[in-house]
Amino acid sequence: MSTARVFLLAPSLARLIEKEREGHRVRQGYFPDRPDRGNHVQLEEETGRLILVSNRPDGPVEEVTDIPLSHAEALLELTAGRVEYLSVSLAIATHSVTVRRFLTPGPLDLITVTFEHSKQARKFQPLAWFGPEVTGDPAYQGRSMALSGLPSAPEVEITDAALHSLLDTLDGRVGSHQPQVIAPQPVAPSVSAEAEANDVHDQNDLNIEDSVIRELARSLSPRRR
Repeated sequence: MSTARVFLLAPSLARLIEKEREGHRVRQGYFPDRPDRGNHVQLEEETGRLILVSNRPDGPVEEVTDIPLSHAEALLELTAGRVEYLSVSLAIATHSVTVRRFLTPGPLDLITVTFEHSKQARKFQPLAWFGPEVTGDPAYQGRSMALSGLPSAPEVEITDAALHSLLDTLDGRVGSHQPQVIAPQPVAPSVSAEAEANDVHDQNDLNIEDSVIRELARSLSPRRR
């Protein structure tokens, strides 16, 4: 069974990844929770899906059914809460990586690394451009953000090592020479979004000056194929 680990990502680095790899928009609408299962609808490009997650003793089981886009649009209007994000795909060694740049309910950048086995997930050392790990915090799950709002995310530090590590990743030069970091301590679960509204507003102002972004982008130009 596949498993995943989720990390925060600095907005400026996420913006650089989007510039290099682009991405596509994903919209998800969540229906109210039930004790035994949860339902949500997803629209991704021209595809609509209805997703049922059943809570079983051995863990959650997900069932996905493709539905017409018009039906998905109609169901989306009936949901209790929604998220919208830009999904950008990367590859780190043999691992599938997805960067999600959330637009709704507000700005937030996450990176998810998917593994075929839990042993691989445990052994994985995050690269220098990864922020703190939030895998175990339910506040960073799509359903929680759709129904309760954004968590109060800490600012992610940007260092020279992080930038060079990301540039190597974008150039496909991930290997033993890449700087790695000890997995950061998971972010403690946040209190309600309403109680932390002011903090969220402060933390969202993380964009660096456009001149710096342009300089980073220019540094990538010679490496493009």
